[in-house]
Amino acid sequence: MRKINASEVIASSRLNRFHLLVFLWCVYAIGFDGFDIAMYGVGLPLMMEEFGLSPVEAGAVGSYTLIGMMVGAFIFGPLADMIGRKKVLAICMLLFSLFSLLAGLAPNITIFTIMRFIASLGMGGLMPNVISLMTEYSPKKNRALIVATMYCGYSIGGILASLIGMYVMDDLGWRFLYWLGIIPLFTLPFFLKKFPESLSYYIVRKKGKELANILNQVDPIGNYKATDDYQYETAKESAKGFPVKKLFANNRAVSTFAFWLMVFSCLMMIYGLNTWLPKIMQESGYGLTSSLSFSLVLGVGQIGGSLLGGYLVDRIGHRKVLLSMYVLGAICFIALSITSNPLLLYILIALGGACTGGTQNLANPYISEFYPKEVRATGVGVTVGVGRIGAILAPLVIGLLLATTLEPKSAFMAFAIPSIIGCIALCFVQEKYGSFDSLEASVLTDMRLHEMTNKKAN
Repeated sequence: MRKINASEVIASSRLNRFHLLVFLWCVYAIGFDGFDIAMYGVGLPLMMEEFGLSPVEAGAVGSYTLIGMMVGAFIFGPLADMIGRKKVLAICMLLFSLFSLLAGLAPNITIFTIMRFIASLGMGGLMPNVISLMTEYSPKKNRALIVATMYCGYSIGGILASLIGMYVMDDLGWRFLYWLGIIPLFTLPFFLKKFPESLSYYIVRKKGKELANILNQVDPIGNYKATDDYQYETAKESAKGFPVKKLFANNRAVSTFAFWLMVFSCLMMIYGLNTWLPKIMQESGYGLTSSLSFSLVLGVGQIGGSLLGGYLVDRIGHRKVLLSMYVLGAICFIALSITSNPLLLYILIALGGACTGGTQNLANPYISEFYPKEVRATGVGVTVGVGRIGAILAPLVIGLLLATTLEPKSAFMAFAIPSIIGCIALCFVQEKYGSFDSLEASVLTDMRLHEMTNKKAN
């Protein structure tokens, strides 16, 4: 009976149809996360008019959504490590889909808020599980770039919500955006049939047949069998205990708190910009269309930063890239507060998007890899859950700054502070205590033999 390290087989694999399947489903799922956040802002003016909401009331409803996402991350991250990430993803998609539709049918703001809050629980649990699964099923050589590219689905979802709102909402109303949320419900049966469960889930439960099936798709010439030893006892021993407690075990406490502060800082910048950027530019003298164009540039910058950053991470490592992006972000926001040249403003806004959304997209796989496989969803879920506090505070803090006598663009200076805090927090991450996947010499040898075999076969 062969002894197989399933994670190392994945880590040493080459991209193929199996990886593409996981990637596309993850992009699809995370895309609805971005769509969900954007559709509230897109439909807000018409909804405020229909329900007779004041700006304060509308802002409160938006905050309830972010609180729901925070709670969802706390609940569904640890739950996934206990019952399986695929099951939890299905539950999250069901909650978002069904209750987004019900929110679009709500007769008053009270019912809308309740439905929206329940839907947001699903969206909060979706992100950490998608990140954990994509990290687990990505080859080590391209992992950072693959996960960062996958997370661009979030920005694409937001862009789609904006485009649908621009071209359809005047005719069909704001509720149509929420009705579109039912789409994942119709695709859920295909997801359950095609999407794989996590490796750690199968190993702990000694499901050799399922493991062999996945590994034969990842490495077709490996000829894996259900009777192989997938290190069941080691995995079962590692899985014992309460998942959250393990985030602080084995000298990981300092790094865990550092990750919390990093993500808190990133989400504070991301949600602050998403909420107030158009308003800041409007009050700085730009028209409505021009102000919205800055938001579009911000989204493009987030995608560009994710892709370029992911490419660099695979070559020089997460730490160097993330430190550089935090420092560059601080410089960028200081420059934004003192410049008035339109072209330079667009360039700096794009750079700001890269150093906020792009930074968070690169931090996600870094955090996921730091923790042992059996608690990765918990690690990302709890970290993002704590980080959501920054997302909740950001609109309020920037709103208070804009209410002062300061020039509107001076508010950009405030974004430099969390960027510096994130940089300092990253310096306290102790990588030597992390559980980063590594390729052992024997695995590298096997990978080279597989490549030579493939070449001969071709």
